[in-house]
This record gives sequence, C-alpha cells and structure tokens, in this order.
Amino acid sequence: MFKGSFVALITPFTDHGVDEKAFQKFVEWQIGEGTNGVVPCGTTGESPTLSHPEHERVIELCVEVARGRIPVIAGTGSNSTEEAISLTRHAKKAGADAALVVTPYYNKPTQEGLYQHYKAIHDAVDLPIVIYNIPGRSVIDMSIDTMARLAELPGIVGVKDSTADLARPLATRVQIGPEFCQLSGEDATATGFLAQGGHGCISVTANIAPRLCAEMHTAWAEGDLKRMEGARDRLAPLHRALFLETSPGPVKYGAKLLGLGGDKVRLPLVAPGEATRTAVREAMAFAGLIN
Repeated sequence: MFKGSFVALITPFTDHGVDEKAFQKFVEWQIGEGTNGVVPCGTTGESPTLSHPEHERVIELCVEVARGRIPVIAGTGSNSTEEAISLTRHAKKAGADAALVVTPYYNKPTQEGLYQHYKAIHDAVDLPIVIYNIPGRSVIDMSIDTMARLAELPGIVGVKDSTADLARPLATRVQIGPEFCQLSGEDATATGFLAQGGHGCISVTANIAPRLCAEMHTAWAEGDLKRMEGARDRLAPLHRALFLETSPGPVKYGAKLLGLGGDKVRLPLVAPGEATRTAVREAMAFAGLIN
C-alpha cells in the first residue's frame, strides 16, 4: 500500500537536455527531507516534452538514487496504448515499484475503451499500476464503476485522483474497498481527501516543502489533528501560489529560490510572471521555507 506524501518530481533542464546531476541531487534531498515516495515523469516533470530516451533516463536516474529506500512510481502513461506498454515495460526493467498511467488524453475513449486500455497494459507488464484520473487535463473522467472493474485485476492497485471531488474517495472506498490505494492529486484538498478515505497525496508542493508535507501526513496517521492542522495551514498559501500559472513553472521557481536547480521550463510552457513569483516568495516565507 502506498501512503503518505509522494512528490510529483520536477525535471531540471539545462540548455542541452536534462540536468542529470541536479535531478539526482534533488531526489536525494527529497529522501533526506522525509518524502514517502517519488514520482518521476509525471505532468509536473514535463513528461509531454521529454523525448523517449530522456523519459527512460529520468526514471533510471530516480531508481538509482532511491535504491529501494522509498517507492518509485514511474509515470508511463500515453494516449497510445502501445506506447504506454513500452514505457511501462521500461519502468519495470529499470526497477520502478509501480507505474502511474494517466487516462488517455485527446482520444476521448469510452469507459469500455478505458477499461481495455488499462487491461492491455496490465496484461503486458507485471508491474503494479496506479490509475491517474485527471479530467481537467485529459477531458475524460473514469467512472467509479470502471475503476471497480479494473480493481478486479490483481495489478491495478490504486488511483491518483485529481478530480478535486471530495465525495469521490469515500464512494470509491465503499465500492472497491479500503485496500484500493487512493492518492490525491490535489494539494489544496489533500487533508479532506484523507478524511474521506484516502491514503496519501502525490504532491506538487512537496517539491519545495517535502518535510512539511510529510509532517502533515504523519500527524494525520498518528491522529494528531492539532499538528496536522498546523502544517496544513502553513502550506495553504503555497498550494494557491504554485497554481497561479500553469505548473510546474511556479514550483520550479520556488525550487530555484531554495538552490535546488534552475527554473527553466520547456515550451509551450514559459516562466511565471512577476506577480506569480512574488506570490510564491511570500507563500514560501509564510511556510517558513525562506526568510
């Protein structure tokens, strides 16, 4: 069971490609700060702009640093089923603990199409699969009924839920059961998600506040609501600031402020404007991350 604070890792770039040294240093820092798991090559890692060799290399670099100390859930989704199978096969070979597979974007498959897409990946690769349901980016929304069908397959182990619908985790828990791992994909509602039956969060904010995010989840697990509320409240302005413009521009800027790599993003994304940078700095100061 995956639980606690997972981080949707940013991918640092140079003018010539992935900054491998900075990336591995960043993953090591995350582990030292108490992050419970890492997710390379997700949306926050700018996976749509990574070449296939870059995508595979980033996963390899992440697994190499983690060395089994914390789980690695590798992003391997695609709107091509064959491509998703290929990326998932590589993640398995590289030593990832699971694959995060996004619902196929742009194609707009039916619920039956979604089922067959995930079943094909499941049947082709012996690696646990976490469904990534994010209607805001992929347009389609996997129904709980479809998810329940998929959960009958032994390798479909959970969901990253980015619907921001706090009725969803409870309904999913009731229909599928408590062993189906539910990870929030929305930082701002993570504690509400936990209260409704969730197990953790795959977080953008944890890129720059890993210790505080992990503390929030630990406090919840230990039943220390006062400590959980303190961490939650300190993080709240940061969640807002990091999404004033398209992620990961703002969070990469925050990482730069901490000396954790540059803030370069790849087109069609661009660096955040001054108003957003100011909001990020102020939110980081409020959270106690910078002076």
